[in-house]
Amino acid sequence: MKAIIPVAGAGTKLRPHTYTQPKALIPLAGKTILSIIVDQLHEAGINEFVFIVGYLGEKIQDYVKENYPNLTCHFVYQNERYGTGHAIDLAKEIVGEDEVLIVLGDTIAEYDVRAMIDSPISMLAVKKVDDPRNFGVAEIEEDGFITRVVEKPAIPKSNMALVGIYKVIETHDLFICLKKIMEKIGRSNGELSLTDALECMIQSGARFKSVKVQSWFDCGKKETLLKSNATLLKKFGGKVVGMEKFENTIIIPPVSIAEGCDIKNSVIGPNVSIGENTILNYTIVKESIIGSFSKLYDVVLDDSLIGSDTGIKGETRSLNIGDNTDIDLG
Repeated sequence: MKAIIPVAGAGTKLRPHTYTQPKALIPLAGKTILSIIVDQLHEAGINEFVFIVGYLGEKIQDYVKENYPNLTCHFVYQNERYGTGHAIDLAKEIVGEDEVLIVLGDTIAEYDVRAMIDSPISMLAVKKVDDPRNFGVAEIEEDGFITRVVEKPAIPKSNMALVGIYKVIETHDLFICLKKIMEKIGRSNGELSLTDALECMIQSGARFKSVKVQSWFDCGKKETLLKSNATLLKKFGGKVVGMEKFENTIIIPPVSIAEGCDIKNSVIGPNVSIGENTILNYTIVKESIIGSFSKLYDVVLDDSLIGSDTGIKGETRSLNIGDNTDIDLG
């Protein structure tokens, strides 16, 4: 089985960070969004991956090659962003008629990956949500089989959202439906929706069963990303590298601090992730994510998302600052 991971999106809701860093590579609980997904699938037995890249795609490619040299990885460029369906269609030459597990590149969820891989039928992961109008929605029978899927319905008939994880056995039929939609229906709102292709398959007789995920972590915008960071830090336990070198510093778990950091006279935590080679002095940080190679001096941060190569000096703030920034709040 191959895994397809579309990571070509521009991540506009996480700007300014995604001007210089793909959303999939934003640090999260001591890892990256992408590494959490790949590790989860690899641990379940998947060794071949197709990454659909586009915006800042070379950074994705370099990251995967450096961190996963033993995996079989393909990189397909989606130069024009015509939606997730279009992204999946670009992988058809590599996939052929093999079964696939499609996981969207910003989708972190807790579920039985091995059971989904081993399932003799196609499956779609779902989660109950309060307002399903911003999601693909699945209408499900009592036996768990899905009768219909619709993308962002104005009047939803179900509150079961598609979370972005799809196990497809009939890949031949999937690519036929993608081609039909492109040729006859056109793109929905300027994009080719994967949900529309799945609905085409269902109407053509394909059987999909729903699988409910235990947890679904939203990594789409600053507020939910910080919340997901806190939840995943509690789950993973956090990891602090070089703590014995930190002078006059208090660590309040859970915290993740990467290697090469120089921290003095500071209070870190709870729920903080700090990238490698970052310097903090006379700083208090909680409920925040700080990128690599940053320098923070005499500042108090709460609920903040700080990019890499950033310098901050000053007072108390809640900040959302991209990479390569130098700010004096004094």
